Amino acid sequence: MSIFTKFKRYFKWEFNSNRPQYDLNPIIYSKLKPLRLPLILIQILMMVGTLGYVYFENYTIMQAIFQTAYTITNTGFGALNESNFKNETILFTVFLMLAGFMSLIFAVGVVIDVFTNGNLRELLRERRMLYKIARLRRHFVLCYHNEYTAQVAKQFRENQIPFVVVDSSDDIEAIAKEHGYPYFVKEEPYKENAFLKSHLSSAKGVISLSKNISDNITLIASVRLYEKELERTPYLIISNAETHNEKIRLKKLGADKVVAAPSLMAKRVSAMAISPDMENILDEFLYKKDSPITMEEILIKDDAWSIGKELKELELREKLNISVVGITQENGAFVQLPKGNREITKNSKLLLVGSQKGIIRAKRLLNLNEQPKEL
Repeated sequence: MSIFTKFKRYFKWEFNSNRPQYDLNPIIYSKLKPLRLPLILIQILMMVGTLGYVYFENYTIMQAIFQTAYTITNTGFGALNESNFKNETILFTVFLMLAGFMSLIFAVGVVIDVFTNGNLRELLRERRMLYKIARLRRHFVLCYHNEYTAQVAKQFRENQIPFVVVDSSDDIEAIAKEHGYPYFVKEEPYKENAFLKSHLSSAKGVISLSKNISDNITLIASVRLYEKELERTPYLIISNAETHNEKIRLKKLGADKVVAAPSLMAKRVSAMAISPDMENILDEFLYKKDSPITMEEILIKDDAWSIGKELKELELREKLNISVVGITQENGAFVQLPKGNREITKNSKLLLVGSQKGIIRAKRLLNLNEQPKEL
């Protein structure tokens, strides 16, 4: 880490750049190297022709450049003194015509080879994509394309949450077009190049939905190491698991949230069987785009002013338009539909229902050190 970077972090200075963290320019320039030879040949011919006409015909520099240019390109004669050329000038002109024709044919062949047989066009498209990704802030990085990723991406698009899909499939561009991924990166998700290309340093979190637990384990470990290297606030890491044991392992390795698809499906199916109408309520309010009602759990910190206060003292429903429908105590005990005289304890979790705006305000106000004027 450079001294300037340490200096910025010490004073907590942040400079947001729209430039990609992974620079493709050196690779693109290396692909363009074959173009140098025909350009050098044409320049040499122009220099030789200019000096030759100055020597043989006593042309001025500008006249010699003009004569050389249309002789090499075989675009016509008669503009200057061709009818009075000496024999040596005629031979010199024939040499320039043949050399120029061969050089131009060679140059055209090189250009066609560079743009058709190589991956230059793919690199240019990737470079444009990286510049678009570099403008994102607080986005999510979705790793490993599958049906889970496609469904999450659909929900993110509907809720206008920025995201980047990272997958190593050769046809990722076609997949992105089919599923409507606005930003994508072709790379192994656990590699540092993927972190740089997806602009992970400015992301909010990472979502790994591979069906192979080893992929999820590798990615979680790599992201946590990268996080320490950046010395930044922890990423929100969400993953999936097939069994309860896998869920426990992933959480121990550093995942913040782990969704076990089989158990989640079983719980939802059983809920539908017991209370069929509950499914309609969830779809209408909690899962629907732009829903006026949402549900979220907030943690009360050790030094929050709200500790020791009763729920009725906070007047959350009147002032923030939200309700506390449950409290998880520090020992794990859950209190459903707590009464107004229930006291808030440290490290407890409040399950709130209400507007998104109200819940965001409550999350901030309840954890302040001193009681705010709003409450």
